[in-house]
Amino acid sequence: MSLKLESKFWREVKKNTPGISWTRLESWASAGVPDLLGYNKNGHFFTVELKVTRSNSVAFSPHQIAFHSRHSNNSFILVKALDPWALKLVPGTRVQELFKEGFACTVDHGTWTTILARLSAC
Repeated sequence: MSLKLESKFWREVKKNTPGISWTRLESWASAGVPDLLGYNKNGHFFTVELKVTRSNSVAFSPHQIAFHSRHSNNSFILVKALDPWALKLVPGTRVQELFKEGFACTVDHGTWTTILARLSAC
């Protein structure tokens, strides 16, 4: 994902998820660590990997797949498809499915309202 698309998506996430305290993590510091550390009103931490795709394919490094496989509790991948515009919040437990099937995986499309509700309920 280009840095420009990721930066725009990051701003969109912050704007549309009030009540979540976000920390943006530097990916160069540790391979595979997700982009965001979130903290909700219930006092729970969770991680979110941001992905933007122009096609069905969702690219992952082996380190990213390993992270979500090892730390699947309260880890998510938030995917934004550009054409047609759609969002999916995929649990880390399903990273292999998302990698193999791409955006067409069986996770339902989300709205910012449903995504915020899901992250707030961790």
